[in-house]
Amino acid sequence: MPDERVRRLLRELPSIEELLQAAESRGLLGEYPRERIADALRIVVEQSRDRLLRIAPAEATEELVAGESLLREAANRLKVESQPRLRRVLNASGVVIHTNLGRSRLAPSAFARVEQAALHYSNLEYDLAAGARGSRHDHVEGLLRGLTGAAGAMVVNNNAAAVLLMLAALAEGREVVVSRGQLVEIGGSFRIPDIMRLSGARLVEVGTTNKTHFSDYERSLTDDTALLLRVHTSNFKVVGFAEEVPVERLVELGRNHQVLVADDLGSGALLDLPASWKEPSVASSLQAGVDVVSFSGDKLLGGPQAGILLGTAEVIERLKRHPFARAVRVDKMTLAALEGTLLLYQDPASARREIPTLRYLERGPQETLRLAERLAELLGELGESAGIKDAAVCVRESVGKAGGGSLPLLEIPSHAVALRSGVEASRLEAALRRAPLPLIGRVTQDELWLDVLALDEEELEEVANTLVWALRQGPAEDLAGD
Repeated sequence: MPDERVRRLLRELPSIEELLQAAESRGLLGEYPRERIADALRIVVEQSRDRLLRIAPAEATEELVAGESLLREAANRLKVESQPRLRRVLNASGVVIHTNLGRSRLAPSAFARVEQAALHYSNLEYDLAAGARGSRHDHVEGLLRGLTGAAGAMVVNNNAAAVLLMLAALAEGREVVVSRGQLVEIGGSFRIPDIMRLSGARLVEVGTTNKTHFSDYERSLTDDTALLLRVHTSNFKVVGFAEEVPVERLVELGRNHQVLVADDLGSGALLDLPASWKEPSVASSLQAGVDVVSFSGDKLLGGPQAGILLGTAEVIERLKRHPFARAVRVDKMTLAALEGTLLLYQDPASARREIPTLRYLERGPQETLRLAERLAELLGELGESAGIKDAAVCVRESVGKAGGGSLPLLEIPSHAVALRSGVEASRLEAALRRAPLPLIGRVTQDELWLDVLALDEEELEEVANTLVWALRQGPAEDLAGD
């Protein structure tokens, strides 16, 4: 049973009505609905009561039952609950297409099209010239055909959906031949054998993990073979004693046996990339003569999450007519973002300049050094004005990554600002994730590293302000507290 001191404090806990009246006098009711405030107050009062019953009598203080403290706790709780769950973050991780951080950033012109599509009615499925129902595919199909030379094009909600639709429409109940070394699994447990079963197609594995020959494909063909499928291993590489069949040879085999050939590129690149990256382009697959190629809109393309399908007019029409097509179709905002991105590709120089993903991937070390030095300078200025003098800041060479399951072996020369302070690096990193504008960095050799590869110049001051905010929060033991 609680001692007399605790019992007295329990009796002094104010009622919800008393607290609501105090909240009204402080203007809190103007910010939140009365019922939400009442719910928050009930929670903090109950928490205070539970705390009083758990702690030692000597730790029971008047602060635990003071109306001002309870109101402050309730206000903090309401503020936290009102924050959006999906929030902007600053990416100082050094990973450009960061899956956990939303992959590719949109170009401003692409976002402007999304804003218009979201705020207003649109001709999503309305043919303005004919005054009749139209197709949502029309808004980007012409652009995709013009940029790639494909005879047909369509867009679905992501590349996993594109592969599923492709298999279901072209090979349901029949065999699909895939090299054993290409049976990939990507994030979220998307596995080629599982998708194959879901589509109704039957998987035929050929070759070995590291080597598959033309003869392996040739021997696998039967009257029941519907598709030869190449899957680009975007998120891993087999190196050393390895061999795979070029897509041109698969097309040759398919033509000789009247079997369709599909190429799942995964990442997908519309522009010529450095040869050292060893990333197949969309153009190279189409020029090789594949019947259908699929790839993502939000990886190397630098647009929104989408799955893009290009190929012969006959094959694309089969995909559009399949019942799955409606289940995986894209919405108006995705189409608007994709159209805005594709328009930039009509001028490759504009695409490289305006699309953040391409700009970051092609940054040179001179530019990242300049950005890192500017960030270090800002940290020095802001830290001094905030009275933070125990933080050691320096610029270090870093290595960035493409991320997003793309270019797994690519190492991008970059620079990072490394910081040592009176706070343990791991605790500071955790505190930055809890900041009003979260900052995502990484811990390297007991230092906090802020890589500038995927930061714009106008974000550097925000990065510095967030770091100063974290350092000013208090002693080390409080920085990353719950």
